Amino acid sequence: MRRTLLTVFSLLLLVSSTRADQVVLKNGDRLTGKIVSGDGKTLLLKSEFAGDVTIQWDAITDIESSDNIHITLKDGTHLSGKVTTQDGKFVVAGAPAAPTPSVAAKETIAAVRNDAVQHAFDVETERMAHPRFTYFWNGTVDTGLALTRGNSETVNFTLAAKAIRETPRDKLTVYGDYIFANNSSIPPSVTTANALDAGIRGDLNIHSGRTFVFALADFQTNQLQHLDLRSVFGGGFGYHLIKTANTTFDLFGGITYDRDSFGAYNTTNPAPPPILLLVPSSVQNSAEAVVGEEFDAKLSKRTALTERFSFYPNLSHTGDYRFQLDSTLSTQVKKWLSWQSTLSDRYISYPPVGLKANDLLLSTGLRVIWGKGKQ
Repeated sequence: MRRTLLTVFSLLLLVSSTRADQVVLKNGDRLTGKIVSGDGKTLLLKSEFAGDVTIQWDAITDIESSDNIHITLKDGTHLSGKVTTQDGKFVVAGAPAAPTPSVAAKETIAAVRNDAVQHAFDVETERMAHPRFTYFWNGTVDTGLALTRGNSETVNFTLAAKAIRETPRDKLTVYGDYIFANNSSIPPSVTTANALDAGIRGDLNIHSGRTFVFALADFQTNQLQHLDLRSVFGGGFGYHLIKTANTTFDLFGGITYDRDSFGAYNTTNPAPPPILLLVPSSVQNSAEAVVGEEFDAKLSKRTALTERFSFYPNLSHTGDYRFQLDSTLSTQVKKWLSWQSTLSDRYISYPPVGLKANDLLLSTGLRVIWGKGKQ
């Protein structure tokens, strides 16, 4: 009985080994498992006992697959079938309708995939070629909060959100940020900050993906500046000066239309009486130019920096101008959670009477990451 069980066990091992893919290295080592994928630099082999094993492509001399393997050559040719090695080249046995096997030199191979990985790749390729509007959305939500109670009664709250849909051809960004601060230590309660920025921007790549056109719409309110609403609509051209997997640096320029609506308010009279002067409401419509840059960089595995600066010289009221600066440094804590520090600056050279031209915000807090962008 023992001899029978041993024989059956040996046969099972033999069958298992014959069903496994085999990879032979230059030093004579032979590895068995299931070929998963490769990129012409490394090959991923899933072994039953060793788990996932990454093998240097140059170290491989022979491959023998038990199942179909999909090979993509550097010239775009696609081969599929069981793979063996002959005279240092890979031989791919195709379907019965193609009785002559295909031969490929190792250095001409760009990608290797098993059936499951190839299917996922094909689905993603089709998804990228014909993306629906619901595809590729990802974004962030940033929050910051500070409270004091006791001898002082203050609250400071910041909230920022961004949603991005990016494909190889275009990019759509929806964004907004809000800040509120209040001091009620001594009645009456005083609001020390209450501002909202929101907008949408679309970029469309042209000319081999380096040059792009863009259109934007921005909206701003600021209670302390008595800005009821700033509406900005415009567009222009840009250029991807740097565009790599970890770093992008864009330059852009164009034309915008700006409508600023300021509410009426009282300000201190420098030569009383009366003590207060009424500043009436006003509306200013302007044509502006816009020039700027945007920088995104992954500084390390967990740390990323984003920054955008836009300068708006006024074309209708020569000498007036404004600029916007937004910069965020984030450090990833978990896949979906980061710690962020944000610096924002809003400057106008034509502030209402008695008010300052600059509004600077520095905040820090948690960032929640959601969605899955293009790969």
